[in-house]
Amino acid sequence: MAIILSSVIVVSLVALGGMFLPSWGKLRLLAPHTITVVGEAKSQEKSQIAIFTAGVNAFNDDKNAAVSDVNKKVEAIIEAVKEFGVTSEDIKTQSMNIYQNQDQYYEDGRQKYRPGQWNVGNTVEIKLRNVDRAASLAGVLTKSGATNVYGPNFTFDDTSEQSTALLDAAFKNAQTKAAKVAQSTGRKLGKVVSVTEAGAMQQPVMYRMEGGGGGGGGAVEPGSGTVSKTVTVTFELE
Repeated sequence: MAIILSSVIVVSLVALGGMFLPSWGKLRLLAPHTITVVGEAKSQEKSQIAIFTAGVNAFNDDKNAAVSDVNKKVEAIIEAVKEFGVTSEDIKTQSMNIYQNQDQYYEDGRQKYRPGQWNVGNTVEIKLRNVDRAASLAGVLTKSGATNVYGPNFTFDDTSEQSTALLDAAFKNAQTKAAKVAQSTGRKLGKVVSVTEAGAMQQPVMYRMEGGGGGGGGAVEPGSGTVSKTVTVTFELE
């Protein structure tokens, strides 16, 4: 009986004590004041590689004869390109197709189809690393038996060194922007909360020459393209 009474007294005291506890209000963790800005950096870089595609097509009633004709012409193109100085690693088959045309005719007023000639095509991609020789390679391709030549398309090969330097410049650009905003609001720039890097953007110069067999390459200027870096940085404001 005594044990029960003691329990009741303790509970009552706790309940009564709660009536005299001070009110502290709601506990809230306030987030620090921050500012988020985007920093950018760009540079103009000379084009590093020139890409050509050279294609061959052949038509023949005999499929094997058409395939053989195309293979011989492609081999001649590859041999000429190698003699020009392009390595095997920079020459690859881009596409090859073999199909039979369907000739349309009418019989008794009805439209019908019958097998026609075989159409065989092969296209190779050539990557030239000495862009200053692009015009000369264009001449080689148009004289090598190719039925169509596309290029050169100038682009970049490796911009990792430029991207590293641009990343640092982009962060400094973001820091400068944030400092100006903080100053205009009477605050000071604090520590970095987060940094998000966007991928490097490359905008090479695109030049296209289209031609059939014969002829030669005219003057071609490799030009330059833009490499850029972008970062999004969040700073604390003090």
